[in-house]
Amino acid sequence: MFEIELRKIETNFTGETCFTHARAAMTPDGFAVMTTQPLRLSGSDIYYGLHELTSRDKGRNWSAIRPVRELSRRPFPGGDGWEIAMADATPLYHRATGTFLLTGASMLYCDDEFVPPPRPRHTLYSTMDPATGNWSEYKVLDMPEDPEGNFFACAAGCTQYLELDNGELLIPVYTMNREEALDPWHNSYRAAVMRCGFDGKSLRVLECGSFLTTPVPRGFCEPSIAGYGGRYFLTLRNDEAGFVATGADGLHYSAPVEWRFDDGEPLGNYNTQQHWITGGGRLYLVYTRRAGNNDHIFRHRAPLFIAEVDPERLRVIRSTERIAVPERGARLGNFGCCRISDRESWIVASEWMQSPGPLGPENLQRCLDHGSDNSIFIARILF
Repeated sequence: MFEIELRKIETNFTGETCFTHARAAMTPDGFAVMTTQPLRLSGSDIYYGLHELTSRDKGRNWSAIRPVRELSRRPFPGGDGWEIAMADATPLYHRATGTFLLTGASMLYCDDEFVPPPRPRHTLYSTMDPATGNWSEYKVLDMPEDPEGNFFACAAGCTQYLELDNGELLIPVYTMNREEALDPWHNSYRAAVMRCGFDGKSLRVLECGSFLTTPVPRGFCEPSIAGYGGRYFLTLRNDEAGFVATGADGLHYSAPVEWRFDDGEPLGNYNTQQHWITGGGRLYLVYTRRAGNNDHIFRHRAPLFIAEVDPERLRVIRSTERIAVPERGARLGNFGCCRISDRESWIVASEWMQSPGPLGPENLQRCLDHGSDNSIFIARILF
């Protein structure tokens, strides 16, 4: 069905920060870029500026990890000492313009901690010309006018998005209004897909699809989209379980249903993103789940599994499940999937060096004791 070729990149882990959110994209002639960013281990989701690695030989060899000045933290206008960081970022090679597009979410900090709610969130984006290798400074994506304020906290964080044949993009987002953002842990995000135009420099929203909702606290987050068989598939993170929906036009979807195996048993994924791979004429899901032997991993976010999806029943075919990236004590749940061709895709994940429980030296040691060292893994899926 497919082969898995696993490669590992060392990050020279120091013990104070670890690299997270590693994701990649590649041009047709083999120039690949990977983005990742440091996280402070003594905090929760405290991110610093984005870094990059590049490859000129289709991902066989990679440069050293280096910071990108244009993608660093910077002062946030209107905030008293606030800083804005781009996080949860995903690169994509845009075929129509020959440009890399990077989308992500804003994080707002003051004195290296989150500013108090209600915090606005923004979809941020940057571009890179492969000929120069230079990134643009990230910009805020202008959202549609909305008298109800639905886009107060709207982000394309950790989302897998899709270029259409005409060069337009389908970009999933999740969003809250200002009142809901006063208590984001107990209110529910709504998910939607935006149809966007992109000219190689500027990204603009052309249309926003219908909202998908659930009353379960925090709602639907970090949606990812795939096109397969003339239909569109959207997978959704929720605190209690992963969900999936399908639609004909990429903007409007059926009522989401919980991910299950083809025998009817729940998949076991919860409070963690999932992403898609299409290749060899089939549709696959990449995910984490309760596996019976991974209780020592935060939210059971390792290993990374891949399995074929039955697109009619919206079920994961249990007999096809394989481990794509192994568990070594660190979580892998913030990962990315990159389509290279119909014969090859990549799963990219960095070892996130925080365990369940209070943060501190003992927390880190639990990751180290199982063999993790903040390595970045590339699982090449070959069809």
